[in-house]
Amino acid sequence: MKHIGLVLLIATWGFHGCKKVNYEWENYQYTAVPIVIVDTTKTALPTRQAGKVAFFNLKDTDLANEQFAFSLNWEGFGKARVTSIEVYASYNKAEASVPAYPLVISQPGNQYPNIAQFPLPSIVGTTDHLYETVKDFPKNYSFTAAQLAAMNQVNLADVKVNDYFLFKFILNLDDGRRTVTYFNNVCDEARGEPGDCRVGVRFKNQ
Repeated sequence: MKHIGLVLLIATWGFHGCKKVNYEWENYQYTAVPIVIVDTTKTALPTRQAGKVAFFNLKDTDLANEQFAFSLNWEGFGKARVTSIEVYASYNKAEASVPAYPLVISQPGNQYPNIAQFPLPSIVGTTDHLYETVKDFPKNYSFTAAQLAAMNQVNLADVKVNDYFLFKFILNLDDGRRTVTYFNNVCDEARGEPGDCRVGVRFKNQ
């Protein structure tokens, strides 16, 4: 038995000693994530908090005054701290395949939508413009459809079903790092992930 143990020990040493590849994921660092709470009372059509989405109704004669509101905060899990969050806004045409409405809720716990409500990954691109940089949290936002249209230089008369306004977030950390995007498995609301990398309001015609 002693000889077997010695052979296993030598084999283990040999295995670690022969490691020739250094994987990028082994040099991970902790970061923080944005946290969004949608005001589900300020939506023209019913929604779920877990969906991180609200709705404007094109059939409403008072469309311009329909509201969308959310609060923005962050969570560092005791590993990272945020000094500011850059908030980016955009107007987007409907995707080729859009989530069903009413929201289809699936497991676990009959809580989360069955599909991400906006495209992933949440990368700030050329169509997104910096709205403001937030340093005090939580920060509360409230907009009417008319205000969002003006902010994004959109004529509400030209909006179509399933077009949407979207907010995205870039985090600046106290150690100088700038977190500009996340993997889908951090921000996918369909999976109940720990972060909310974007939030938005979609047009429907109900």
